[in-house]
Amino acid sequence: MAKAKNNLVFFCKECGYESGKWMGQCPACKAWNSFVEEPVVSDKKSQAADKIRIPGRGAAPVRISEISIEDQDRTTTGFGELDRVLGSGIVKGSLVLVGGDPGIGKSTLLLQVCRNLAHSAKKVLYISGEESLKQIKMRANRIGQIDGELYFVSETNLDMISGSIEDVKPDVVIIDSIQTMYREDITSAPGSVSQVRESTNLLMQIAKGLGITIFIVGHVTKEGVVAGPRVLEHMVDTVLYFEGDRNDTYRILRAVKNRFGSTNEIGVFEMQEKGLIEVTNPSEMMISGRPKNASGAVVSCALEGTRPLLLEVQALVAETNFGMARRTANGVDFNRINILLAILEKRCGYAMSRYDAYVNIAGGMKMNEPALDLAVAMALVSSYKNREVDPGMLIFGEIGLSGEVRGVSQASQRVAEAIKMGFTTCVLPKANLEKMKGESRIKLIGVENVREAIGLF
Repeated sequence: MAKAKNNLVFFCKECGYESGKWMGQCPACKAWNSFVEEPVVSDKKSQAADKIRIPGRGAAPVRISEISIEDQDRTTTGFGELDRVLGSGIVKGSLVLVGGDPGIGKSTLLLQVCRNLAHSAKKVLYISGEESLKQIKMRANRIGQIDGELYFVSETNLDMISGSIEDVKPDVVIIDSIQTMYREDITSAPGSVSQVRESTNLLMQIAKGLGITIFIVGHVTKEGVVAGPRVLEHMVDTVLYFEGDRNDTYRILRAVKNRFGSTNEIGVFEMQEKGLIEVTNPSEMMISGRPKNASGAVVSCALEGTRPLLLEVQALVAETNFGMARRTANGVDFNRINILLAILEKRCGYAMSRYDAYVNIAGGMKMNEPALDLAVAMALVSSYKNREVDPGMLIFGEIGLSGEVRGVSQASQRVAEAIKMGFTTCVLPKANLEKMKGESRIKLIGVENVREAIGLF
C-alpha cells in the first residue's frame, strides 16, 4: 500500500487562504507576512472529510413561515450581564468564542456559568485540555458548591471528545481551550492554523447538527486578537472578548460579533475571592471615588449598546519642559485628543501647544464615542485654568472642527441616567435640548459651541 505523501501547504493566519507556496502578501486579505507553513496529509484528510456528517444534508427546503421560534430556544446563564451581551441568553445550537488575556477570568466565568446551568436542570459537559480533573475541582471549590448534571472531561483528542458528547448528550459544552485540541487526521501540532481551523469546523457541525450550544475558549496574541487564523472568528456565531487589567478587580465583557444580538453591549464583572460577581450598576462603580475640589475632572455619559454609562474624564495640563509638547491618552483615541487640543487653541485662544496634555478615563474603560468630546475639552480647560467644574454637572456632546457642539444619539437616556445618579445639571448640545422640552427634574443647559460651554464655569 502506498504511503501517504506529506504535502506542505501555506495558510494565511488572517483569513485562512491556502496556497502551495509562500507569499509575502496574501492575495485574499492583503495582509503582509501572514503565511505559515503547515504539513497536511492529503489522503487522510480527504478520507476524514468524507466521514464528517453535514447537518441538514438531504433535508427538504422549507418556507420561513414554517420555521417556529420558541422561548425555549434561549437559555439564561444565571448572569444578567452575560445574558445582555449574548442578546437575552444562550441560543440553542450556537457556537460562542470567548477570548481574553491569560488570567483574566475566562475559565472562571465559564465554570460559574456551568454551575448556574446545572442548577437550572441543564446537562453540561466541561472539557479541559489544559487542566487535570483535580485541578478543575480545586478551582471549582472556590466558586461554591456545584450540583446537578455537570460532567468534566480532561481530553485534547477531538475524536474522543465527539464520542463523549454523543454519549452524554449535553445541552451546553465548554471547550477550554481550542488551541489545545487536535484531530488525528491532521499531522500538524495542536494550536497550529490547520488544527484550529479543522477543530472549529468539527465543533461547528456538532453544534448545528445536534442542537448543542458550545463555548470555545481562545487564547489571544500580544496584539490582543484571538490566536490562530482569523477565519476562526468568521466560523463562530458569537465572539466575546474579556477585557481588563489583571491587577484591577473589574472586568469588561464585550461582544465584537453576535449573530443573535447587538455587538455594542458590554457586561461588567468584579473579580472576588469566590469568582466573578456581576456589577448591575456600573455607572456608580465608574464614578465612585471622584476627587473633591480638584480641577480637570468631568463626568460624562457614554452609550454602550442600550446601556448609558457614566464615566469620569480626567485631564492634566502642565507647562512643557521641552521644545515639543507631550500628549498622552488612556482610554480615548489619541488622535481625537490632538484634534480637540487644536480646536481649543484655534477657536478659543488657549495656547495648548506650549503645554503637555494627559487625558485618562477612570476605571480602565476604553471609549471611542464622539459624545465624550465636550467632556474632554471641558476637562482640559478646567486643568488649564486650574478651576473646578461643578461636581453635580454632567457634560456630553460632539465637537466639530469649527468648534460647534453637535447633537448625539439617545440624549434622553443619558439625561435619565444622570437623574438616576443624582446629578443636578446637564450640559448638552442645543440640538438635543430642543427635543427634550418639559424635563424639570434636572437643569438642562444647551450649548452651540465650545466657547459657550467654557463660559459656564
